[in-house]
Amino acid sequence: MKAKFWTLAAALALTPSLAFAHPHIFAEARLEIVSDDKNEISELRNIWRFDELFSSSVVLDFDKNSNAQLEPDELAEVGKTVLDSLQEYDYYTTILDNGKNVKVLKPAEIHADYKDGQLLLFFSVKPAETVALKGKMSFGVYDPSMYTAMDFPTDEDLVLVGDKVNACAHKVVRPDPDEVLAQNQSSLTDAFFTDPTGTDMSKMFATRMELTC
Repeated sequence: MKAKFWTLAAALALTPSLAFAHPHIFAEARLEIVSDDKNEISELRNIWRFDELFSSSVVLDFDKNSNAQLEPDELAEVGKTVLDSLQEYDYYTTILDNGKNVKVLKPAEIHADYKDGQLLLFFSVKPAETVALKGKMSFGVYDPSMYTAMDFPTDEDLVLVGDKVNACAHKVVRPDPDEVLAQNQSSLTDAFFTDPTGTDMSKMFATRMELTC
């Protein structure tokens, strides 16, 4: 059960295949970037809502009593599966601190819900090291395998929480795919055919919140 869910949901890159170069799962995301009174980023709060087709496949895999619903214990199992599976991929949560990638700590729990035919996941992650509000930073959510398309429906779905972080200059950046391809055509082509599942290409296309403090 866990293996099937992970194959559907996560960025495993188990088989180097061109099929992994475009998304098979679609999710709408909300990201809250939270600062504390020490002038640091304290946590990133995630909400993900998955497409109905993928959500229905999760029901099939985790519906132990076959009632076409996900009961609390079944939802808890979904959350635990994602918690264990996405650790290697930093839970699709990215932090760039003055040009340096910062990993995140494993969250204590991932809460799952199923409403109106869609799977929802709620969780918070903390930076694995101090991220001071100084210089240039960016925050976003993306799947490095490009298997899952993570989308922020509006700019308001990237949120700054806290007086300290809101004092920084900030903007939501939505890269133009055509421009990204045109500017990086040679390097993208070489990287993809060398290792299509390990290039981290999707980072170039990912929507993000940029801060200057």
